[in-house]
Amino acid sequence: MEAEKKAFKITKREIGFVLGIVVFLLVKFLPLAELSSTVELTVGGQTCLALTLATVVFWACGVAQPGFVGLLYCALLVLFKVCVDDTGAASISATVASTFSSWTKATMWLVIGAYLIASAVKESGLGERIAYAFMLKFVRDAKSLIISIFALTFVLSLLIPHPFPRAFLILAVVSVIAESAGYGDDDKGKLGFLVFAAAAPGSMFFLTGDSTLNPLVAQYSVEAGGMSPSFIDWFLYMSVPMLVALLCTLFLGLFLFKPSKELVYDREQIVAKQAALGKLSVKEIRTIVWLVIAIALWLTVSGDYIGWVTLAIGVALAMPIIGEVLTPASWNAVDIKSLMFLTAAMAVGSVGGATGMNAWIADVVLPSSVPENIFLFALLVAALSMIIHMFMGSVMAVLGVCVPAFISFAAGSSVSPLAVALIVFTSINIHYILPFHNLPILIGEGKDAGGYTSKEAMRMGIPLTAVVFIVVLVEAAWFHFFGLM
Repeated sequence: MEAEKKAFKITKREIGFVLGIVVFLLVKFLPLAELSSTVELTVGGQTCLALTLATVVFWACGVAQPGFVGLLYCALLVLFKVCVDDTGAASISATVASTFSSWTKATMWLVIGAYLIASAVKESGLGERIAYAFMLKFVRDAKSLIISIFALTFVLSLLIPHPFPRAFLILAVVSVIAESAGYGDDDKGKLGFLVFAAAAPGSMFFLTGDSTLNPLVAQYSVEAGGMSPSFIDWFLYMSVPMLVALLCTLFLGLFLFKPSKELVYDREQIVAKQAALGKLSVKEIRTIVWLVIAIALWLTVSGDYIGWVTLAIGVALAMPIIGEVLTPASWNAVDIKSLMFLTAAMAVGSVGGATGMNAWIADVVLPSSVPENIFLFALLVAALSMIIHMFMGSVMAVLGVCVPAFISFAAGSSVSPLAVALIVFTSINIHYILPFHNLPILIGEGKDAGGYTSKEAMRMGIPLTAVVFIVVLVEAAWFHFFGLM
């Protein structure tokens, strides 16, 4: 017993767990309704706010894996019956319907389908073949290697609809080149970091570029009565702002993460690895065919059809005769913990709207009037979103809290719900200071992944703060051109 007592240490997890409970009790029982004389904070809304802030504390402190925390949040929303039915009475069924509404929409199924497609591209060997061919054609020195990392991220974002498999695929090829060039751990860490740094802006060009976050942002616009962007709409709206973001990140990478010596690598070694892949396999050919079909349909359908098309093609890759690419083991590629986290993040928005929490937050926290100048509006949204993101850490959690609140704030103005959602998304997804602020950066941290530490994240993240404001100003002008602002 003495040994067990001595072994017990109070860590951030224990502190966060207790702090989250304290936050819940304070927010639940303090007279917060008096803070606003124009928007009513219902009992259910105050309970929802208390649970949401407690969950944010749990996420920020790493109390448990985010999926576990997300499920606890959903369960407590239901147990506290925060939503009311048609009679105005607190209702479990109404709360369940609102909390888990994401599973009745195409967004969640698009994510599952995208995981399956990404797995097919990886398991078939097609992604590796494309990466080797690209690197052999364009990489001549250290500068061209860094540029190729960003270019390949953009190219593969159309073919592999999730940033993690893309990043690790590119990392595998870059690691072979770095090893051949005789780079040490420091230089390998620099290149590894840039692979994951390119993931955020590179994932935002296409609606399917990040199958978890991008459809979620679009869904917030739909739930607020805004437009549902098609694949082409999303690309048109985000292409120029994300090009600016990608180029700024690239220039910072070239300036801040240049390897200590010039790149001289054995091209024959890379050619040999490419040759080892052999001719295009049947699996690769089938994957190519289905990718062509997927891209063609993404370009021609809109709304929920994008999600159902993605799911159908993901499943088709497992069917006999027409598929045979995915196996039962491929289900492991569908990240259940991310789906649970996504469920909770979307519940913040849907339940917050149903209980009136979002409108109340917007009335209490935000200015009394919307700035008429679209550039001032964009800067205000960006600044507040980034500040909240620095404390909350999770992009999904910040989206769930900030997007509905800012949409309520902008209601009645010339700014569309989609423009609000995209500005918030841009502000928090391309910016970070520490790895936990951005999931791809966090995933790549460590010797077993990208080989970098939090120092590299801070070196890039601090100047990225200025880049965010540049990008949102470009967004405001670009969105105004399309009539979104």
